[in-house]
Amino acid sequence: MYKHNRRHFLRTAAVLPAMTLAGQPLIKGVFANMEHPENLNAMNKTRSSHTPGYVQMHHSGELKARGEILYERMRHCDLCPRDCETDRLSGLRGDCSAHADLEISSASAHFGEESELVGRFGSGTIFFTNCSMLCVFCINYEVSQLGHGRQYNIRQLADMMLLLQRRGCHNINIVTPSHYIPHILLALDRAVPDGLRIPLVYNTSGWEKTEVLEFLDGIVDVYLADFKYADADAADKYSPGARCYPEVAQKAMLEMNRQVGVAHPDEDSGLMYRGLMIRHLVMPGNVIRSDRVMRWIANNLPKDTYVNIMSQYTPMFKAHDYPEIARRITRSEYNNVVSVARSAGLTNLRLQMR
Repeated sequence: MYKHNRRHFLRTAAVLPAMTLAGQPLIKGVFANMEHPENLNAMNKTRSSHTPGYVQMHHSGELKARGEILYERMRHCDLCPRDCETDRLSGLRGDCSAHADLEISSASAHFGEESELVGRFGSGTIFFTNCSMLCVFCINYEVSQLGHGRQYNIRQLADMMLLLQRRGCHNINIVTPSHYIPHILLALDRAVPDGLRIPLVYNTSGWEKTEVLEFLDGIVDVYLADFKYADADAADKYSPGARCYPEVAQKAMLEMNRQVGVAHPDEDSGLMYRGLMIRHLVMPGNVIRSDRVMRWIANNLPKDTYVNIMSQYTPMFKAHDYPEIARRITRSEYNNVVSVARSAGLTNLRLQMR
């Protein structure tokens, strides 16, 4: 599943080219053979009767209304737990390094996500530039912290979503979306009249304010959420300023679960159309207290909560400045986390290292 990691994907996927409004292709050189009749027939067979919640929200006017409320909150931005209150609408960049203009790194079919999202034709990932977490070990640091990407408007974001659907992607997977939630909701509102109908996957660090997540209730189909830290000191050390991460993430997981419930794939297609999918990246020396993460999930969420225990930690970016995390994990370290998860009673685990 993770043969190609995200950093490799971002470097090798077609990067969004400059786009005019005169009907030029939005993404070139991607899915070159996807439109053969046999491929279109195969895609149709994977379509579900599931109707995303954002469709009804558009028809009621609620989708646009929520997007506009959140957009105005960028005037004193409090969309993420940093609460920097920067006036992003005036062109200033917040602690996440984003201002009010939408910045995107890439959009394409991604085959390195969980199999229930990838299916046959890929997860339609849109990688947003910048991030509020500021992780010192971020594998996508060129995008999240160095700002690699280009500016697009809301109409163009809507067109990206529609093109990914036309190319056969099984979902729209918005990656690191927290600082652009207003733009995403307004883009969805524009895309629905043109036929957008595939599930929305909210791919997040887990550091989400519950009051902002409530705006997504009935809109997001699948939450794909990291649960990074169960130790406040580690959170503050490796994601500077995120000392509150464990408390905030726990509340966020409860809210996400309340909204979409436990994630179980469709029996016919094997694809995920709704639910909470939790990821946890095991790090060297249990510095982030993976054992506590597993026990918290088992004690506070259903025992069959989907949990992907990830083994691909690679010291990148500034990780080599921290000797304790400047190496890959061992098989023993990974297996210890799996043992804790199983002992705690978790039954819906996805494992990567045997």
